[in-house]
Formats: sequence, structure tokens, C-alpha cells
Amino acid sequence: MLRVLIADDQAVVRLGFRALLEAQDDMQVAGVAGDGREAVRLARQLHPDVVLMDVRMPVMGGIAATRELRGEPGPPRVLVLTTFDIDEYVYDALRAGASGFLLKDATPEEIVTAVRVVGGGDALLAPAITRRLIEEFAARPALEPPPQLADLTPREREILLLMARGLANAEIAETLCLAGQTVKSHVSSILFKLGLRDRVQAVILAYESGLVVPGDAAE
Repeated sequence: MLRVLIADDQAVVRLGFRALLEAQDDMQVAGVAGDGREAVRLARQLHPDVVLMDVRMPVMGGIAATRELRGEPGPPRVLVLTTFDIDEYVYDALRAGASGFLLKDATPEEIVTAVRVVGGGDALLAPAITRRLIEEFAARPALEPPPQLADLTPREREILLLMARGLANAEIAETLCLAGQTVKSHVSSILFKLGLRDRVQAVILAYESGLVVPGDAAE
């Protein structure tokens, strides 16, 4: 059973998300918060698996709350949900440690799926967010590639490049004619070798290090 904490400053939004998630057999709403500070307090108290986090909230915003939660031992996974798809929010939320980013105009099915994906230990980005992330990195100077990149096999580097283009494991498997479990194993190996938490961090590293050229990745 996935325990979810909902953090949003609008009561009607909290009610809507609560009704949607509690209608699922594998989810339980552990609590609701109206601002980021309350979200941090309740997360420490209730130990949810996933926090559904709004960006713009009073007292403490969702990005600051995400950063505070992710800096603690055994933190919950954070799925950022907002009406704002502005570049700075996307980048800041991911750098703060969010495992997923969706817009509030996502369908109920997409939101439920996102909670399951993030709660299961994977990461998720909406296609529109991936495009904006690519545009964001296109304007940034590349950083020095980490030496751990040299530890990747040619196949792992190939999979990392496809991850950076926004492809899910199933799509990578189809592209490379590999079994899904094989791709999953390669992704786990990539994260382990690079010392990363999830595929979102892997994508950020691929762009920041210049391993991926944004124009090429968008093709």
C-alpha cells in the first residue's frame, strides 16, 4: 500500500487529489498539508512513501520543502505537481531532489500512474517537461564530466543517452531490441556506477556534463 501525503494550498485541489488517490486499491492518503512547512512537518511525522507537492504555496514553497525533505535520512519520494511549467521551476524542482514533475492538467489516470511510478522507486517526467529541460540545458555551459562516466560500458552509455532523450525502459528496450529486464539491469548499473539516486539525476548529469547535446537529443 502506497502512503501519500498531499501538499497544496487550495482546499478544493487537496480534496480532488484525495478522492482520486483513495479510490485506488493500492493507495492510502496519509495526510494533507496546506503549505510547504506543514508538508515537511507531516512527512516527518507520518513517513509517507510519496509526497504530492505543489510548487507555489505560502510559508514555504514546494521546492524548498522538497529540498529539506530530500536532505533527510530515508526521505519520501516527491512528485511535483503544478500549473506552472516555467523552466526555472522544472530545473529547481529536479535539482532539489524531486523524482517526478507533472502539470495539473494531467489526466487522473496519468496522475495515478505517476504516483505508482515514483512510489515504486522510478522517476517520471512529462514529455513537455523533458522538452523544457532540454531547452534549459542548451543555454548552460557544460560542466566537467565526472570520472565515473569512464566506468560505463558502451551499452550503458548508449542507454544513458536514450534516457536523456526521455525514453522509458520499455521504449529503450524496443529501440535496442533488448528485453525489458535487461534494460532495467543496465539502468540500475548506470545509477550505481555514477552514484545517482534515480534516472532524473542521470538525465541531469548527462546534460550538465555535455555527454548529450540538447539539439541532438531533441531529434
